[in-house]
Amino acid sequence: MVDVLVIGGGNAALCAALMAREAGASVQLLESAPREWRGGNSQHTRNLRCMHDAPQDVLVDAYPEEEFWQDLLKVTGGLTDEHLARLTIRASSSCRPWMQKHGVRFQPPLSGALHVARTNAFFMGGGKALVNAYYRSAEALGVDIRYDTPVDSLELDGDRFVAARSGNKRFAARACVLAAGGFESNREWLRDAWGQNARGEWPADNFLIRGTRFNKGVLLKHLMDTGADMIGDPSQSHCVAIDARAPLYDGGICTRIDCVSLGVVVNRDGDRFYDEGEDFWPKRYAIWGRLVALQPGQIGYSIIDAKAIGRFMPPVFPGERADSLEALARKLQLPEGPFVDTIARYNQACRVGTFDHTALDDCHTEGLTPPKTHWARRIDTPPFYGYALRPGITFTYLGLKTNDRAQVHFGGAPSDNLFVAGEMMAGNVLGKGYTAGVGMSIGTAFGRIAGTQAARAALKNTEFRSAEV
Repeated sequence: MVDVLVIGGGNAALCAALMAREAGASVQLLESAPREWRGGNSQHTRNLRCMHDAPQDVLVDAYPEEEFWQDLLKVTGGLTDEHLARLTIRASSSCRPWMQKHGVRFQPPLSGALHVARTNAFFMGGGKALVNAYYRSAEALGVDIRYDTPVDSLELDGDRFVAARSGNKRFAARACVLAAGGFESNREWLRDAWGQNARGEWPADNFLIRGTRFNKGVLLKHLMDTGADMIGDPSQSHCVAIDARAPLYDGGICTRIDCVSLGVVVNRDGDRFYDEGEDFWPKRYAIWGRLVALQPGQIGYSIIDAKAIGRFMPPVFPGERADSLEALARKLQLPEGPFVDTIARYNQACRVGTFDHTALDDCHTEGLTPPKTHWARRIDTPPFYGYALRPGITFTYLGLKTNDRAQVHFGGAPSDNLFVAGEMMAGNVLGKGYTAGVGMSIGTAFGRIAGTQAARAALKNTEFRSAEV
């Protein structure tokens, strides 16, 4: 029997495994994916949102706790546990030396991402490099890693963990960390969560899964059925407007369309439906998937003109291009008259200001619903471009209720040997919305806490070497 069993194979799970091992516990990690797909959604990440009070190597200026908190408060609309959110924020200020010790390297942000140079630390080689570094470190420290091992149930004695089951295999441990992700690749659960809309559509049928195909929520559903305390809305998620031509699974960052704030977005009827200039793109990009999901047919179209080219990260696939708005409408199969009228009304409402995409500028619309509050410039310079958008789910927010020791709760009482980290508890901090890099902040903070506390629980009758979080 091992001291600590970690269920999951992404960032949070690896942080937990490494911390538990550093604390002197024997550790076994169960990853549902095969080795070549290991790492869950962490392999698709590229940065970590970090609090810092002064410049730190790749981070410029300062990003103090209160500003981080206000950014999080704004995107969640107050649906967050302030105590756990501030714990995450503070932990983000001190985790990078530990990450570097385990082989993670950081780099300055690339061109096109300079607007987050102050708030986010980028991984050299992206999330896949981070995951590989952690696995190398875990192997070197003696963590027993099992791939192709999806856990479908737990043996519990009341609220105490006894063992995990994967098919006919049983894995016993003195303590356990759950970090097996959400249910984003479980289409039936997504259908249940979103239901049928007033148009008779099942929105989830048109969702693309931006994240891993292995996160089916089996263990999360099992914990729900066994009476674990839950938190979050099952329809809330990290949901991005992505290229409608993206693959069904594992599209990752490269499927994002980042020109939304530089133009307008219309639905299949040719109508705008939300303020494209509400805030900086890293703070608001993850609301657009849900917005598109609420439109007819769960599809939208990002429209720009030649003035926007070179101001955003270009997508992998080129958009539709035309020398007139009428021709663009035909290429996108949009109703020509309504579409051209929408652009004309938008152009007429634009008020000339000093355009600056790096600031909340004074280019806005007047007398238009919905408004565009920043970066509003006329769409009048050919060629014109259009990108079809679909909702892309990265991870879901329904999860296990926890506390600042990362303990799973049953009937309001914390378990003394079952802990949770990552997407399985992110809903405690993210009730809705998202801001770039905060998922890795949550996973890193609670992965490290869960690993430390699991080791403490497993070794409570033996000498315990404290691992600083």
